Amino acid sequence: MIPRTVISDEVYVLPLKDDGSPDIPGGYVYIAPRSNDPVTVRFSIEGTSSICRQGSLWVNIPERGAEFRRERFREYKLNPDFNRTIEISISIYEAGAFAFYTTYAELPDLTSAPIPDASSPVEPKRTELYYIDVAPRLTLDGGPLPLPALSIFSVISKFMGKYPTDWERHLRGISGRGYNMIHFTPLQVRGGSNSPYSLYDQLGWDPECFPQGEKDVQQMVDSLEQNHSLLSLTDIVLNHTAHNTGWLLEHPEAGYNLTTAPWLESAYILDTQLLLFGSKLEELGYPTELKTAGDIIKVMDGIKEHVVSEIRLWEYYALDVDRDVDAGVESWTAGKLTVPDGSVEGDLDTLKEASVKEQAAFLLKNGLLGNDRLGERFRRSINPSVSAALVATLFGKYKDEVDEAAVRAKLTQILDIVNVPFYEEYDKEIGEILQQLFNRIKYVRLDEHGPKLGPINEKSPLIETYFTRLDKSQASDKAKPEDLVVVNNGWVWAGNALVDNAGPQSRVYLRREVIVWGDCVKLRYGSGPQDSPWLWEHMTKYARMLAKYFAGFRIDNCHSTPIHVAEHILDEARRVRPNLYVVAELFTGNEEMDYVFVKRLGLSSLIREAMQAWSTAELSRLVHRHGGRPIGSFEVDEIAKSSVGSAPTSPGLNGYSSREIIRKIKPVPVQALFMDCTHDNEVPAQKRDARDTLPNAALVYMCASATGSVMGYDEIYPKLVDLVNETRLYTSASSSAEEVTVGDRKGGIGGVKKLLNQIHTLMGMDGYDETHIHHEDQYITVHRVHPESRKGYFLIAHTAYPGYGNGNGAFNAVHLGGTKARHLGSWMLEVDTSDEAKKEVESDKKYLRGLPSRVVDVPGVRLEAKSDETIITVRDKFPPGSIALFETWIPAAEHSAGLDTYVTSGAKEVMDELNFAELNFLLYRCEVEELDASDGKDGTYDIPNHGKIVYAGLQGWWSLLKDIIKNNDLSHPLCQNLRDGKWALDYIVGRLDRVSKQPEFSGLAMPAAWLKGRFDAIRGIPNFLLPRYFALVMRTAYKAARDRGLELMSDKVRGGQWFLQELAMVSIQMTGLLKSASLWPTKSVSSLAAGLPHFAIEWTRCWGRDIFISLRGLYLGTGRFDEAAEHILAFASVLKHGMIPNLLSSGKLPRYNSRDSIWFFLQCIQDYTQYAPGGLDLLKRTVKRRFLPYDDTWFDHEDPRAYSKESLVQDVIQEALQRHASGLKFREANAGPAIDSQMRDAGFNIEVNVDWSNGIIFGGNQSNCGTWMDKMGESERAGSKGIPGTPRDGAAVEITGLLYSTLRWLAKLNTEGKYSYKGVKKPDDSEITFSAWADLVKSKFEYCYYVPVSPSDDAKYDVNPGVVNRRGIYKDLYRSGKEFEDYQFRPNFAISMTVAPDLFDADHAMGTLVLADKALRGPTGMATLDPADTNYRPYYVNSEDSTDFTTSKGRNYHQGPEWLWPTGFFLRALLRFDLARQSTREGRVEAFQQVTRRLSGCKDMIRSSPWAGLTELTQKGGEHCADSSPTQAWSAGCLIDLYMDAAEYGME
Repeated sequence: MIPRTVISDEVYVLPLKDDGSPDIPGGYVYIAPRSNDPVTVRFSIEGTSSICRQGSLWVNIPERGAEFRRERFREYKLNPDFNRTIEISISIYEAGAFAFYTTYAELPDLTSAPIPDASSPVEPKRTELYYIDVAPRLTLDGGPLPLPALSIFSVISKFMGKYPTDWERHLRGISGRGYNMIHFTPLQVRGGSNSPYSLYDQLGWDPECFPQGEKDVQQMVDSLEQNHSLLSLTDIVLNHTAHNTGWLLEHPEAGYNLTTAPWLESAYILDTQLLLFGSKLEELGYPTELKTAGDIIKVMDGIKEHVVSEIRLWEYYALDVDRDVDAGVESWTAGKLTVPDGSVEGDLDTLKEASVKEQAAFLLKNGLLGNDRLGERFRRSINPSVSAALVATLFGKYKDEVDEAAVRAKLTQILDIVNVPFYEEYDKEIGEILQQLFNRIKYVRLDEHGPKLGPINEKSPLIETYFTRLDKSQASDKAKPEDLVVVNNGWVWAGNALVDNAGPQSRVYLRREVIVWGDCVKLRYGSGPQDSPWLWEHMTKYARMLAKYFAGFRIDNCHSTPIHVAEHILDEARRVRPNLYVVAELFTGNEEMDYVFVKRLGLSSLIREAMQAWSTAELSRLVHRHGGRPIGSFEVDEIAKSSVGSAPTSPGLNGYSSREIIRKIKPVPVQALFMDCTHDNEVPAQKRDARDTLPNAALVYMCASATGSVMGYDEIYPKLVDLVNETRLYTSASSSAEEVTVGDRKGGIGGVKKLLNQIHTLMGMDGYDETHIHHEDQYITVHRVHPESRKGYFLIAHTAYPGYGNGNGAFNAVHLGGTKARHLGSWMLEVDTSDEAKKEVESDKKYLRGLPSRVVDVPGVRLEAKSDETIITVRDKFPPGSIALFETWIPAAEHSAGLDTYVTSGAKEVMDELNFAELNFLLYRCEVEELDASDGKDGTYDIPNHGKIVYAGLQGWWSLLKDIIKNNDLSHPLCQNLRDGKWALDYIVGRLDRVSKQPEFSGLAMPAAWLKGRFDAIRGIPNFLLPRYFALVMRTAYKAARDRGLELMSDKVRGGQWFLQELAMVSIQMTGLLKSASLWPTKSVSSLAAGLPHFAIEWTRCWGRDIFISLRGLYLGTGRFDEAAEHILAFASVLKHGMIPNLLSSGKLPRYNSRDSIWFFLQCIQDYTQYAPGGLDLLKRTVKRRFLPYDDTWFDHEDPRAYSKESLVQDVIQEALQRHASGLKFREANAGPAIDSQMRDAGFNIEVNVDWSNGIIFGGNQSNCGTWMDKMGESERAGSKGIPGTPRDGAAVEITGLLYSTLRWLAKLNTEGKYSYKGVKKPDDSEITFSAWADLVKSKFEYCYYVPVSPSDDAKYDVNPGVVNRRGIYKDLYRSGKEFEDYQFRPNFAISMTVAPDLFDADHAMGTLVLADKALRGPTGMATLDPADTNYRPYYVNSEDSTDFTTSKGRNYHQGPEWLWPTGFFLRALLRFDLARQSTREGRVEAFQQVTRRLSGCKDMIRSSPWAGLTELTQKGGEHCADSSPTQAWSAGCLIDLYMDAAEYGME
């Protein structure tokens, strides 16, 4: 299905992980739309993620106008693309809980075996369901009402009085106090207990309130909204019905009765016997009034004797031995035997000699029936045919041959043992039953905190019954007695909310663990409508009826409501009212379980209550939790406005809006409905001090969440209203007044509540979501502000807990830095809590009244305004129960364009003209580079208690800020440094301003001016806000600079996925214009560093080998062809001995000691001619030669001979080939300690020759290390000084591959007339063409390098079986100085596979790659030596100076540590050879996915590295290596190479 055109500007990006789960911390995907327009969710999936293999994304988000059906999913095919991110945009038009999942064919393990047809259908794997919760869009008075602006007021309808007169009076008072939603407890007909939550008829309205039924309800709802500006919310009760509900007699199957739930029979028998015993206590001589624990023990003894013993409860656990013996013998006699699956008669024969316990175990394992649940007595039994098989084994098959009595005795003996664990189970549960009974009886009769019910009698029985026994005389004639016993509802302490407590797998009713509600029958929905069709239809009508009238639901007892039932009910309700507000209390006891309910049901808010706090400190914690983000929080909503053409790569997606606001889905906590008090919890006059009513409420209403209260709280009722037994009616001073006024008044806190509600609604509407909460002894202060305007409100609350007295609590002065304040008012609450006052209030038989109280204006607050702060002081008269409220603003934030807008605008324009060198300085520059540029004056910025940032440029700051912003880490040392002073701002502007005066960096003047302007704008704001605004400026600058860098690169990079772009930025990171390092001795140009910070300046910066391993990816892959040519020409100019230098030293002191560098150099020239526009022209360009051609004479760079000759590049290439063909033999210039203090004398001797019997180049000796594995031993203590760790003399496999690649390329060019030379001369002066030389190498390659899997094939290859360590590999070397080193398994073969794939037998290559994948590949890098090798030492510590010859001074640099750059070549080779064996598109996709899976570690590394790059190497298993260069050019470049290959191969 093709996604529809995007019509919404608001796009929320939802990245999916490789396993299909949302890549959002916590996994909670919550979207609160900011307008009434649709929102778009843009799923973002890596192009060859595992879920893309024959993958599909399935969503149940309906199309516009379509009805939501939870089970109806739309499919979006995931069309794989290695180079891009798949983006699928889906518009959401309504609120609710939407689900998605993915299906895909699981990626098989990598194998070299023949592959099956990948196009054939594979059984798809399905991920779990994930949810997207979209908040409802509420409206009131024609405008939007965001959820944090809600102020909800709860009432119990039966106390409201006559409708409409009394109701209208109360509603006017509620609206007059500033509430905007009213919560009604259920308004339906109540059951026998008169509890609002025990409903007699879900479809009938309370006739006392609504005599005209729905007409009155409609009139009330209309009046609420039109006359009182109140939305309405009501409870929906799904889990139970009243015990006297009429329809239960017609539909007893709607409950858990003994027919629908036969497993409850034992619980019912126990319950009935307990009731009977309780009614006969006095008759049986037991106490009826329990005064001591001893009395309870006596009753418990009676329960054991008259209940447990009499009902024979054990029969519900045990086998009936006599019955099962009879059945077994009968089956044996009839020859009906069952041999258990997997057994044979021989297995049974072993039972002859087995013990009786073992024989019993056999029956338990193979013959037990009826063990799935409890049920009728003796439900458990043994399958007679299995018993018969056992009897036949023990006694034979024929009855006539044995004594039947012996058979029966034996079987009885065995079954008695089978019963042992069942009796143990019974004993254990009886113990639990008795303990639960004891605890409950003690709680309700004796405990201080219990109800102390008094004597046991008919009205107050010994136990609360777990069952309702319906009247048979009123039931249908069809009803059986067991139909009319239905279980009551209740809850279980710490129970699993997803387990049905009355279901077959639960025994809580038998174990008496349920806290039961005797007036409610638990409803039985089953697994779906088919299990209880009438009930599902009835409750669906109920839900739709409520949704017709009410804006919101409170799900009563949500945690005990079957979640699939709640899903269905809410789906039906949302069909009637799409923007339904849904709240619930969850008592799951587990935050993760709370999230399950929230996600699946799309709960708008969870009810939380301030009265749960037992101290000022705990109240402060609750306010902090629901208050909002900290003041000065970092703006994490990165808003990008895309233009036409930047649409995502969804299949068939077009017609985008021209301005999309792209938002990240942020991890958020579950939204709260934070109430000062609820209708079912005690009020401050009971739990604290009545005066706390005011500060407790004020603190709640300062929070950035929906808030609420209950009738009686503002009025200061003396205690919780008993919603079951209370009969009096509400009174409220606010209901009596014509208008509720703020200030000094009697009768509760309604006036101040009005102001608090007004402020709360305003802040919620406008998005004041930043808060600072401070707790100081008895005080809590709350400052809530708008994140952009910085306007806010400040509260001082003096809480009132028992023992606080009447003083001001010694509150310290408040200093509001950079902030102005206006005093809105200060009030204290006085309440008469004397016994006389309470008695008078509670003696009123008709009305519920509050305690005598008065809100009094308090003059005891002093406000002192200074130039840079406002000081607020509490004077002597500010007792507990007092609050002070202020309006605040920050003058420095009042920018004409809006400070946020100003500091985040204009950056792109000032970056538009920057070149690569300027971007390198602006974004990067490590410590040593910065010192180099400033002549040692300035390094990177040093943050106290943190250390120096890794780059002086923007990346150094952003590497810290991205995590600080993500985690909102205002305590980070950088934030503290910013609050302490403006040094960071001065540093950033100062370095750019200074460097912009240099001609080569003049373009940086504009970014410097932009940053100065933005920093000047924020210098005046209070220091506590500086981190936020600094982050806004730096993020804006960083993104603009990064975008400019990508803009300068190739289309493939600009349009590529994020990882490719991050790799490409390393090319800017590594390429800079430095004083101490250039490519030329007298000309300053940008040069490529090998790595930072270890290889950044002077002679350490430019390494020939590193540059030309990196260059293809970092320059050619990014479109930086000029820089590529500059580096090629520079190294061509210094060719000597047919080699390029390993260390360039700007051409002044080049060192020629690497045998492989020239071959990587030649490969790069080949690559340049392939990728660069007009690339072949490079061969005709001239270079001035640092040394004389074909002459080994060394001279200084200022010698007249230096650069006196010039050559064409093709002549330089030819010289390199000819010198190697003729043979090289020289001693390094200036040999000795001056150039290498570790090398032994023999190591300075360089010799390279071609063996013309096979065309392979050999070179080096055991005293030097001429390839990239170039670690020289340095430890005198260990005796390794001057002894290379990896000499790799002989013919290194990668050099042979690179040689062959060059020969084939030159042969082709010569044939095409594009290269002037046909071949070379051998030492005997005979000529050999490039083509013939290549053919010679190819003809011998497998013979020389391959080690066959089977020893039987050894004769076909040059193999010494006695030295072979691992088979099925390619040797690392051929004919080295130590034969065993030839056979070491290292990752270098992959280089040859990549550049010269036709040298390899495809099956051999694939086998080696699979082996390397298992043995060498780590999370990010490739082990440099086989772990099975005796020389494997995977932990590199360069500082170690031990006596260990193998590791001291880091000699094991390449003997096991995992290097990253070979990973690029390995994956390139894997992709090439895997693709070559695939014959279908599906198979090609699989090959790409195998590679993608192996990139995850590198992606994680570059994402988390402060250096924004990939490290040089890691220890074993990807462990961090402290001595590694943290960002290395070739580590990134070689992975860009992979993306280049992938783009060429394509997935079709």
